[in-house]
Amino acid sequence: MKALLASPRGFCAGVDRAIEVVEQTLEIFGPPVYVRHEIVHNEHVVERLRNKGAVFTDDLSEVPEGSVLIFSAHGVAPAVRDEAKSRGLRVIDATCPLVTKIHLEVHKYLKRGYGIFYIGHKGHVETEGTLGEAPGRLRLVCEVADVDALAEPPEEHLIYLTQTTLSIDETRDIVDALKRRFPRLSDPPTGDICYATQNRQDAIKEIAPRCDVMFVIGSNTSSNTKSLRQVAESLGCRAYLIGGAEDITDEMMAGAKSVGVTSGASAPEDRVMGVMDELRRRGVIDVENVKIRDEDMTFMPPRELVELRMAHAAAG
Repeated sequence: MKALLASPRGFCAGVDRAIEVVEQTLEIFGPPVYVRHEIVHNEHVVERLRNKGAVFTDDLSEVPEGSVLIFSAHGVAPAVRDEAKSRGLRVIDATCPLVTKIHLEVHKYLKRGYGIFYIGHKGHVETEGTLGEAPGRLRLVCEVADVDALAEPPEEHLIYLTQTTLSIDETRDIVDALKRRFPRLSDPPTGDICYATQNRQDAIKEIAPRCDVMFVIGSNTSSNTKSLRQVAESLGCRAYLIGGAEDITDEMMAGAKSVGVTSGASAPEDRVMGVMDELRRRGVIDVENVKIRDEDMTFMPPRELVELRMAHAAAG
């Protein structure tokens, strides 16, 4: 049996940055350090950080006044920032810069008089944060079926923005439906789906047609991971979203002569290596690394963390 291992896979620059923020904040202050929401959507990452002293919560009333609070990579609404300020919390913002870009675009286009459609998953923390930038002024579109129910916008100019972690193909279908309904709809100058989401989906498209079974490693709470499974399945490959080697069953492997492996942008590499070990135990004797492109994106740490490190170093 042969395994095809996709690259790029796993942690993106925004996830690397967010995890590093929590770890370095713990080093500076010691536990507990509070994090609003899961820092990234992966239970193994969250549990490791919890064991080091991170406390994850969606309710800021649970955070003692004056404590250190980290905003997760998914971003938050201004109302959350205001609540943190009112409680005297010391905030470190680990929002992915690509999510921040969407928040800034919301204000830019509203200022110019545009009507905005936001394509995203209802209830997802990134979507809630973006909608919260202008409550009641963005029109949420979750699927193609939503388009027919939309009222005619009064604005002369229309534009769409998207959640960063959606499936490119899924988003394209919604955009096409919006443009048929509202021909004056404009594309944003740059795509909102992040580079890591696109790269991981492109890698899936490269290997899925060559595989009988595809394992996508990550969490069910991760939007980009679920999209990877959907992309593989759309290409006719039997695809499973798994947390790790412990989830692989005989039924999943039945009849497989070639197996594809990738991981979502918040899945740690040790989970991938565990899956590869399990596949070797199950008969994989040949592993092909399929690399479609290099990833060298990095993001600067948050200003608040830099200032804290400098103050901590100065204090000795």
